[in-house]
Amino acid sequence: MDAQENSGQQQQAKDEHRIRTDSESSVDSLTRFVLPSLDGSPPKIVTLDDMSSMFKDLQNMELAHEIALNPDFKLQQYEPPSNSLEGAIKRNVHKAFWELLREQLERQPPSYDQAIGLLAEIKETFPQLLSRNKERIVAHINEVLDETVIQQQAERGLLDFRAYANFVINILSRSCCPARDEAVAKLREIEDVVDTFRSIFELMSLMKLDMANFMLTLARKEIAANSVEYEKQKFSKYMREYMGNGYSFPATEDWLQRHRAGSNVDETIYNAYMQLIDYPADKEFPELLQIDKDRFSGLSWRAQRLILCASLISIAQSTPIISQRRENRLELSKQLDIIVQDVKNQEQVATAIGSCYEQIRAFVNQALAKEQLPAMSEADQEALKNQVLKLSNKASPVPSLMAKRLDGYVRVALRSNGSIPPPPAGFVDYQEELVAFIASFRRLVSYNHAVFGEHFHQILNKTMQPQTEEAETSPAGDGIATGQAQTAKP
Repeated sequence: MDAQENSGQQQQAKDEHRIRTDSESSVDSLTRFVLPSLDGSPPKIVTLDDMSSMFKDLQNMELAHEIALNPDFKLQQYEPPSNSLEGAIKRNVHKAFWELLREQLERQPPSYDQAIGLLAEIKETFPQLLSRNKERIVAHINEVLDETVIQQQAERGLLDFRAYANFVINILSRSCCPARDEAVAKLREIEDVVDTFRSIFELMSLMKLDMANFMLTLARKEIAANSVEYEKQKFSKYMREYMGNGYSFPATEDWLQRHRAGSNVDETIYNAYMQLIDYPADKEFPELLQIDKDRFSGLSWRAQRLILCASLISIAQSTPIISQRRENRLELSKQLDIIVQDVKNQEQVATAIGSCYEQIRAFVNQALAKEQLPAMSEADQEALKNQVLKLSNKASPVPSLMAKRLDGYVRVALRSNGSIPPPPAGFVDYQEELVAFIASFRRLVSYNHAVFGEHFHQILNKTMQPQTEEAETSPAGDGIATGQAQTAKP
């Protein structure tokens, strides 16, 4: 009987140890891989650590890029999908942890092994939640949550787990941002001590995120100011160490070569940038711009929505009640803009255009009724409908004309130094969105040109013969307006 009890206790101890173990597997970091050569030099033998270092550099470059270009960028709490294996394991491990804590506390006499480990983890976490000038608070936390003292209290049966919970809550109330005050107040209302500590851990996890984003905010200006040079250095290091002298970017080279303008490298690059506003679906996106593919895609659809709105309001002005009443035109422009705001793929275009026709027809008839004028005839409505529905085809006359006007406008703005020209005909009612679009596109192009412009020149110079020595040594920034603020959200 005693042997069975001892065996059961040993098994229970093993189970509890397993629950408290963070990781039970390790990766052999000395595993070697062959990195193929791209320039005829011998292939490299690299370890997993070498590969991790390489990927870390690329990830850091991507992170700096995101921070510099997106002023709203914030770190977010990671949660595995609820229906994933990772999510199921996480839920089961957490459930087992808190159930074990409750079971130990309800024993007679209570067992505090899990509770002591919990308080030790809270003690280790607090320095991550506090700014560096809070040494006195950290010292106080270390004094109260001293493992030796807690262990002695547990051995004597004097450990007051609720008192420690209240201490932690008081520290959290003095350390959290105002947005978390309500969550701290709710902690005080929880009566069950296990549920209290579970909620404490959830709140501390959110406060870690708050602190990380606070540190990101402090570093944002410096990151934005130095991100171009940082990306250039990291990219050059990657090219030098892992690609040698073989620049193998076929999609980027194809993108540039399609816009070749004789031997003028800068004009070629400039024309290639312009195609990013409406990139062909059958062409692979340039590898060197892949990090911003979603941004360029978002800008492309902003441009398409602008062209669609300008086309719609142009057609609507065929009715005098719109063309001769500025207030009517402005109000209809706003309504059409709202309808097309969610258009982000080609499948949505036809539906949006149909809705726009109904809105134009209803608006025109309402405006006519207000002035006690007869409604549109069936023939006029049918003619209006036919004109509007033709906008589904980008090659039809009206959208084609508006696209050319926008293209010319962007070309002028892209080469200007800070100033943005007046909007072209048809886009006057959408000037605010047009200016925002131009600023975002110019900023994104300028940023990428500052990072990759030299590489674009090197790619083109492999197949282009410079006309003059001056052309051969022209700086990478020619033809593209630079010096723009490097924060934007397309």
